[in-house]
Amino acid sequence: MRCRRNLYLFIVIVAFLSGCLRAVPKASVKPHETFTPVSAADIDFQDDLDPESLKPAIDRSIHYYEKAGRGKVYRIADRLISAQQLKETLIAFRSLLPVAGDGADWRKKITAEFNVYRVAGPDTTGSVLFTGYYEPLLEGSLQRTEKYKYPLYRTPSDLIKKENKVGLMKDGKFIPYYSRYEIDVDGVLRGKNLELIWVSDPVELFSLHIQGSGKIKLEDGTMLTVGYAQTNGRPFRSVTKFMLEGGKISSSEATYRHEFLRGKSDQEIYDVLSHNERYTFFRFLDKDPVGSLGEPVTPDRSIATDPEYFPEGALAFIRLRKPVFDSEGNAKERIDFSRFVLSQDKGNAIKGSGRVDIFCGFGTKAEYTAGTLKEKGELYLLIKK
Repeated sequence: MRCRRNLYLFIVIVAFLSGCLRAVPKASVKPHETFTPVSAADIDFQDDLDPESLKPAIDRSIHYYEKAGRGKVYRIADRLISAQQLKETLIAFRSLLPVAGDGADWRKKITAEFNVYRVAGPDTTGSVLFTGYYEPLLEGSLQRTEKYKYPLYRTPSDLIKKENKVGLMKDGKFIPYYSRYEIDVDGVLRGKNLELIWVSDPVELFSLHIQGSGKIKLEDGTMLTVGYAQTNGRPFRSVTKFMLEGGKISSSEATYRHEFLRGKSDQEIYDVLSHNERYTFFRFLDKDPVGSLGEPVTPDRSIATDPEYFPEGALAFIRLRKPVFDSEGNAKERIDFSRFVLSQDKGNAIKGSGRVDIFCGFGTKAEYTAGTLKEKGELYLLIKK
């Protein structure tokens, strides 16, 4: 009888422990070696922007932790960090913003309240490569005209997502969806009532495809916001790299502006742009573009990171150089800067622990910054003690 009772007790304990283990959320960030604890006292936490601009970005991450990201857990160094802890980090940091401009006191408070981890990139120095992205502004029309003849397409009804692939059914077979060349040059989508809006410049439209969202100004001054809806699932290929390797441009010309295509014929432009087979389909947005968290991104405060390596929504501190421009948009020098940012987006080219994309905002200045920003720097994660 005692053996039977002991066996019963053993089964109950095993079942209880199994249930507890199943209830623990799976940690999502990959290697703990990515994060190295550092002394906050050794870092000058100066911010080159107005501290007030941090508040909306912080609030958006807090909202994410209260909703979609509520149950997530991340492995940071040798610790498991929950979304609740990341939320508490942001609340605590937000309460300190009134003293953000007071150098010594500011650093003292951060040192007292937060653990700081340096995020190591894959190279021998452990540095991180920073680039930028922005929200383009294009001129457009809701009707096709001689000036506005380059369409943005909505997602076609024959586009199918099958597991992790995108394609269409043809003769009973699932095949890759149409390429950029087939859509732009062969016109396989014309006449199917898929045109969302038309714009005046195919090169700017290509930049919109790369950025994923932007604004379009109509002739009456109305501003419309468009955003990513879907892609054709084809591979992304860098047009700039293609032109560099082909000797068509020099490294000094390699920016998002693609000035080397200005004045070329449509055929010449498409022959180059079609190297990138990936094609973006759009939709109208009734608010500012959102990042991968489902929350709006904040100019200069939101960054894109690889969620496999860096916790989504988390508070970070960055140090690197930024370009300073003359009146014609040419980078005349680069200066050191540092600031607090929030990890609120991701990108196809942002892979691994050593890559960060800074959201530079909207308009010409943002375009200049994003187009010339390619710097190695430092990335830190802050967690409330």
